[in-house]
Amino acid sequence: MSAGLDIQLRPAQRKILEYTRGWMGISAVPGSGKTWTLSLLAAQIIAQSHLRPDQEVLVVTLVNSAVENFNRRVSTFIQAMGLLPNLGYRVRTLHGLAHDIVRPRPALVGLDENFQIVDERESESILNEAAQSWLRSHPGGLDGFLSSDLDERSRARIDHAELPKLVQDIALAFIRTAKAQQLTPVLLRKRLDSFQVPLPLAEMGCSIYSDYQRALNYRASVDFDDLVRLALQALRTNG
Repeated sequence: MSAGLDIQLRPAQRKILEYTRGWMGISAVPGSGKTWTLSLLAAQIIAQSHLRPDQEVLVVTLVNSAVENFNRRVSTFIQAMGLLPNLGYRVRTLHGLAHDIVRPRPALVGLDENFQIVDERESESILNEAAQSWLRSHPGGLDGFLSSDLDERSRARIDHAELPKLVQDIALAFIRTAKAQQLTPVLLRKRLDSFQVPLPLAEMGCSIYSDYQRALNYRASVDFDDLVRLALQALRTNG
C-alpha cells in the first residue's frame, strides 16, 4: 500500500488496485465501496507516477453529488500520501466533461463564442412550445393512432389533457435519440425522405425537433444533449 496509508483491503479491492493501464470492468452492488476503491486507485496512479507530465486522471460520473464525493475522497488520499491536493486529476459529470471540450474552441463545432447552455427547465419549456405548435398546425394529425369508437367526451379529454403530454414525451425521446446518433434536423430530414413508406410519428418528431433546434439557435444556446454531441464532433474534427 502507498506510503502514509494503512488500510485493510478485501481481496477484490486489492486486485483492483493492481491496475496500471488498459481496460478494466468492475461489477459491484450498491454500497460495496466502488467510489472509495476507485478514489484510492486514482490517488495511487498519481502517487506512483504512472502519468506523463501532460496527463491526468479523469473520473467521469453521472451526477454533481458524485463529483463532490470523488473530489473529496481523492484529495484526502493524495494528501495522506504526502502530495498536494487537487493536482493530477479531474472529476466531471459527462456534461461537465463535454463542456470542458467545447468551451475553449466553440467555433470548431459552429457555436458562437458566447454560447449559453439551457437547463432542463428551459429546455422543457422550449420543447413544450414546439410540441404545442405542431398540434395546432396538425389538427387530427394523430387520429390514426386513436380508437375510432371514442365518444366525444373521451376524445375531448384526450385532445386537451393527454395528447399534448404524450406528443412532448415522444418528441423528447425522438430528439435525444437523434442527437445520440449525431443526426441534426437536416440530416434526419434527408434520411426520412429516402424512405418509401409513410412514417407519421417520425415526421412529427422531425418537425418538432427542427422547431426545437431553431429556438435554441435563436437563443445562441445548446442543451445538455447537444453538449455531448458537439464534444464528440470537436474531438473527431480535431483529430
